[in-house]
Amino acid sequence: MNKLTNLFILIISVGLLNSCYTFTGSSLKDEKTVQINEFPNNAALVNPTLSQQFSTDIQNRFLQRTTLKGTKTNPDILIEGEIIDYAITPTTISSSTQQTSAGTIQQSQNKLTITVKVRYENKLHPDVSFERNYSDEAVFNSDLSQSQIETSQVRLVTERIINKIFNDIVANW
Repeated sequence: MNKLTNLFILIISVGLLNSCYTFTGSSLKDEKTVQINEFPNNAALVNPTLSQQFSTDIQNRFLQRTTLKGTKTNPDILIEGEIIDYAITPTTISSSTQQTSAGTIQQSQNKLTITVKVRYENKLHPDVSFERNYSDEAVFNSDLSQSQIETSQVRLVTERIINKIFNDIVANW
């Protein structure tokens, strides 16, 4: 009889906890449509594929992970912005060395930084609208080629930025 009572209390407790908290985590309730405009690359150093790739990736994130439908006219949510910084800068010279026919070379690292300005307009709930800059970076060995940087490091940094934007809009944590 004691096990039956404990089971009953457990079921009631889980039911009460479930009704108090939802696990969806989305702050989007009434919104049905979204328009995500292309993010032009206005940085001083221009990666020729960054604008198109970033715009496509952020659109895919919202359309695949929310119930929002894409539209070009009168959206509930408008997301737009621009890439304002794309920079590759040297960061460190490491203590590890490499022997070559020319002598000993110290390994060095570079840092890729991307900054995106985002304007988020929620027409149904204007109080949550915002304009913010999002930035992230990746450190990598300086021996990577330009194409390796663009395929791996740029992808990593833009993915992190899109995660931040998505969380600020959808999760609203």
